[in-house]
Amino acid sequence: MHLLRALFPGLRNSIFDITSDPDKKYNCIAWAADDTNNYWWPAGRGYWPSGAPRIVTLDAFISAFGTMGYRVCENDLYEEGFVKIAIFVRENGSPTHAARQLPNGKWTSKCGKYKDIEHDLNALCGLHPAYGKIACYMKKPA
Repeated sequence: MHLLRALFPGLRNSIFDITSDPDKKYNCIAWAADDTNNYWWPAGRGYWPSGAPRIVTLDAFISAFGTMGYRVCENDLYEEGFVKIAIFVRENGSPTHAARQLPNGKWTSKCGKYKDIEHDLNALCGLHPAYGKIACYMKKPA
């Protein structure tokens, strides 16, 4: 927990739970897509959904999640019957991270090559230079 709090200062004053052991097989984008068998990234050799552009742009990430039935939505508020994701970007607009909302309204993230955590969404927002800010919310029927 100390490493996560050091990497993500927003977690210092937030309650979060570690929900897995470290696993290098998948990343945060895959975790948001509920896929623990692949490492999702458009550039390089990672898995990327067929039909989504293989470039590191917000539009490409929106397209990738769109192949799974996700559509852009207005906010992070919990809606029964839907699964939501949040896509984070750097100041230059380059995607960095994604989180998925759980049925209890909290969010889950894979923190780099480390562990999966259940957390308040804003605990990761803007406080870690590698993650940046939330640029887009998407949802699909559960």
